Amino acid sequence: MTETIRLEQVAKRYGRVEAVRDASFTLRAGETIALVGHNGAGKTTLMKLMLGLIRPTAGRIEVLGDDPSAGEFAGRRELGYLPENVSFNTSLTGRETLAFYARLKRRPAREIGVLLERVGLAHAADRRVCTYSKGMRQRLGLAQALLGEPRALLLDEPTTGLDPALRAAFYDIVEELRGRGATVLLSSHALTELEERAGRVIIMNQGIKVADGTIDELRRIARLPTRIRLKVSQNGVDRLPEWLRPVGSWRRTNGRLVEIDAPPEGKIEMLRRATDPAAPVEDLDVVPPTLDELYAHFLRTQEAAR
Repeated sequence: MTETIRLEQVAKRYGRVEAVRDASFTLRAGETIALVGHNGAGKTTLMKLMLGLIRPTAGRIEVLGDDPSAGEFAGRRELGYLPENVSFNTSLTGRETLAFYARLKRRPAREIGVLLERVGLAHAADRRVCTYSKGMRQRLGLAQALLGEPRALLLDEPTTGLDPALRAAFYDIVEELRGRGATVLLSSHALTELEERAGRVIIMNQGIKVADGTIDELRRIARLPTRIRLKVSQNGVDRLPEWLRPVGSWRRTNGRLVEIDAPPEGKIEMLRRATDPAAPVEDLDVVPPTLDELYAHFLRTQEAAR
């Protein structure tokens, strides 16, 4: 895949504060990447560096084949950005706001109505932004980020204030853009949402990149146990201690429900035994380590190594 963004040993310092330290990674066309970390982990700083809003203290950044901090950064019109806290001139209408950004990006006015419809604001296009709710302002921010079908889209907490239906519609738009070859970088604290949508995850902590890979790759590295949930038949309850003794960690959660923590090397054997016709099992669910659990694991690992 074509590279769209590259960071090489990038650092950003504000006096004695190191917001980003020695960060290196490459983002490619057609990728959806989740950028996760606590507040102050360096996520927003990284986005501002990619946009050319601030300059790195050290290292090299290339965005769409150019240095974003250069005075004439031609690729800026092919970037879309949604900040965490959107702010617009509240005396303008939604349509006028988008018209302003369209002129900045040199985009035709015909895109405005289409985008307002796309984000569910067509009915409020000619109302002043001061009458918009927080969720409506967030949708307007998303519309301006989508102007011009950007090749790279940087979204900081994009679903804040969106109801479930609009959240789903937003991710449909993201998937559509990714399918057309755009790079989509999503920063959010809603890890459950990102787990289902991101093909790759970059975890930041205190300005340092602590993990980078697909969910499956991070699971292989972390080697956290898989939860296997079993519904045991009524006549099998008394046999539980004997039947489960070799598997290690297990617990009864409610009546006939049993939860087992299966290590990676024991998962297949446990599933084989649970699906054996002689097993006292009526139903089962397999729950691999979640992104929340992986995130906590990699942060603990980094802290332990310091």
